[in-house]
Amino acid sequence: MFAYIKGSLESKAKDYVVIDVSGVGYKIFMPSSTIDRLGEIGQIAKVHTHYYVREDNISLYGFYSNDELRMFELLISVSGIGAKSANAMLSAMDPSSFALAIISNDTTKLTKVPGIGGKTAARIVLELKDKLKSEEAISSEEKIMTNANENTDEAISALKVLGYTAKEIEKVLSKIDTNGLEIENIIRQALKQLGK
Repeated sequence: MFAYIKGSLESKAKDYVVIDVSGVGYKIFMPSSTIDRLGEIGQIAKVHTHYYVREDNISLYGFYSNDELRMFELLISVSGIGAKSANAMLSAMDPSSFALAIISNDTTKLTKVPGIGGKTAARIVLELKDKLKSEEAISSEEKIMTNANENTDEAISALKVLGYTAKEIEKVLSKIDTNGLEIENIIRQALKQLGK
């Protein structure tokens, strides 16, 4: 419903901000790790949003970048993960770390997030890895033609988990020298380019 909200930053709290748009104050829940990145009170802020509707809760969740928004939407698609848990995960992990944990089956990294136990972490990896596999099988035309090394292949998989298309990934990776880079560094550099 709302792709983003842009207006004057009126207030900040531990887990939400209020943004004034033409005299209407929008209370937007955000990961605590990204609230400070919005700037100072009174400045213009742009927040990518997800309109969360359940029978007992209607809320706006906001994110500094599209990568965070994609990660949030992936997390709430997992059975048993609600918006508050997804928001807590985003406060504890950035999108590149999250994607890396998924593709490398690193449930230990996920259990470091408060409120996420071993079973939930395993379910997150299982369900999101399946989504990645189905995305990869959609079209053979979307295969990225590159002489990529293993780290680049894993980075490509992680970026697909975050919802980027093969064309977007191919365009960005053509600008990055991936030789000798660790997976997480490839993902970080690609996300910087994709966020522009």
